[in-house]
Amino acid sequence: MAHDIERYLNVRSAHSASFGPNGDRLGFLLDSTGVPQVWSLTDPGGWPEQHTVFEERVTFASWSPERAEFVFGMDEGGNERAQLHRYDLASGAVANLTATPEAKHRWGGWSHDGDRVAFTSNRRDRSVFDVYVQDRDGVGDDAELVFEGDGWLTAGGFSPDDSALIVSEAYSNVDQDVYVLDIESGELTHLTPHEGTVRFRSAEWGPDGESVYLVSDRDSDTLDLWRVDVADGTFSPIASDPDWEIDGVAVDDESGRIVYSTNVDGYTELTVGDLDGDTIDPLPDPDLPRGVAGGVAFDPTGERFAVTVTRRGSPANVCVVEADTGIAERWTHASTAGIPPESFVEPELVHYPTFDGREIPAFFSLPDDDTGAGETPVIVDIHGGPESQRRPAFAAVTQYFLANGYAVFEPNVRGSAGYGKAYSHLDDVEKRMDAVADIEAGVEWLWDHPAVDDDRIVAMGGSYGGFVVLAAMTEYPDLWAAGIDIVGIANFVTFLENTGEWRRELREAEYGSLEEDRELLESISPLNNVERISAPLFVLHGANDPRVPVSEARRLVEAASDHVPVRELVFEDEGHGLSKLENRVEAYSAIVAFLDEHVA
Repeated sequence: MAHDIERYLNVRSAHSASFGPNGDRLGFLLDSTGVPQVWSLTDPGGWPEQHTVFEERVTFASWSPERAEFVFGMDEGGNERAQLHRYDLASGAVANLTATPEAKHRWGGWSHDGDRVAFTSNRRDRSVFDVYVQDRDGVGDDAELVFEGDGWLTAGGFSPDDSALIVSEAYSNVDQDVYVLDIESGELTHLTPHEGTVRFRSAEWGPDGESVYLVSDRDSDTLDLWRVDVADGTFSPIASDPDWEIDGVAVDDESGRIVYSTNVDGYTELTVGDLDGDTIDPLPDPDLPRGVAGGVAFDPTGERFAVTVTRRGSPANVCVVEADTGIAERWTHASTAGIPPESFVEPELVHYPTFDGREIPAFFSLPDDDTGAGETPVIVDIHGGPESQRRPAFAAVTQYFLANGYAVFEPNVRGSAGYGKAYSHLDDVEKRMDAVADIEAGVEWLWDHPAVDDDRIVAMGGSYGGFVVLAAMTEYPDLWAAGIDIVGIANFVTFLENTGEWRRELREAEYGSLEEDRELLESISPLNNVERISAPLFVLHGANDPRVPVSEARRLVEAASDHVPVRELVFEDEGHGLSKLENRVEAYSAIVAFLDEHVA
């Protein structure tokens, strides 16, 4: 039985867990009200207690290490100007810690005594982020500016003695630095000096506070796990995989436990152990289902950790793992809205050849009722980023399409994360359209598949994926039965001119600069080639989008409406994407109607 899109969009997810100060309460985000809110459990599988009750999404929640309280983030209408709030569990009282609604605030963690919090914010200058420390009961201007930045700074946690902070600076999605900031003196120690582009990510304090663990591709094409000595900057290798990337690490400074994740062609493998200098004494691998896992959070003893697990056949839920044994127990049971989980389709991991002989990885899913007789329409679903990766996590809309007879093809074209440094740079600046050529090669692969109807192939994508949709429709107009652009870039020049000040420099590092590459950016912008689009087009956007301004959608719709059927849908209370359930229901119901009209 095929359910309507609203039923699929009511499938819930539980994620982003952290333990309360005594380890007897597990907090997490759950979207059962339509947007993520903070809930908690005291027993696995128990009835959860809801704490926050807002119409806006909660973006994270972090429990105090000493008190029955947590800090959470929330923006307004998707504008990404998150404010930090403190919630008291006993009274339910909510205090706005930052109270600067015109600025962005990025969470940096609790001090170990639970008396202070750290964050970065662009409240002084909209184009840069500074580091702040604030008493837990302070409000707004009570925050102390401990370091003035000149770029995109993120605080990464207090040292074990609470005297210092890890601070990361991003120059682009593939180039970062890590520092240690002495809070009292404001002195900044540079741990990762380098030339060229090098990734330094997921930095965590070592148990003694004298070292930092992080992942980096400083000596290889893929991300490896390293230990950095704070005093002298010496790097020591801890773990590596010759083929795949170690993409995250969590360290418990009380127990010396470590968990790191390896991205194996999109699937997560977790490794657990006890730190012993520059080595790890291994513990049993967690007994978790094969899928995508992340968001590791230790309990106060370090004996257990919570982790979010999802796979294409199961929505996100929180499991708790016993570190010594690897035994995992599922704590949350997010609803599947009455849809039998066994009806959800798992994808096939495939690799297809492209124009330069490379093999492009992709996930391909066929509906259960496919006959193999060349009758199945396909949605080519293109991820954003571009330094992102399509992974086999649960996707309600994907399952809806499959249940209604559409196949779904999800390529990780060049520029995607997860496949090494060289692969991520293959689409930089003047090579941008090579990624679009990978999409054309994917369609050729689909043409050779016995199940696929060549005349009913749809391009769909969001953000940078929206650009790829539009570029594929202008470069290869004869391939498509329709296109769906969600918060996509139509013109790189106007996008860079109008995107948020805090992110323009980061995006220029990937796409090219307005000063040096304007002619190239104009030449590859779909809006300047819009007359080539020959298939019906649906454009969706959020009016409050701070990343890709809604003006991109307005110009595109006006230009394309002259010669192809175009539908436009703009949500006044959304930003870069759709977070509210009622808006997602409206948007995807409209997409389904659009496909029924032009493709089915």
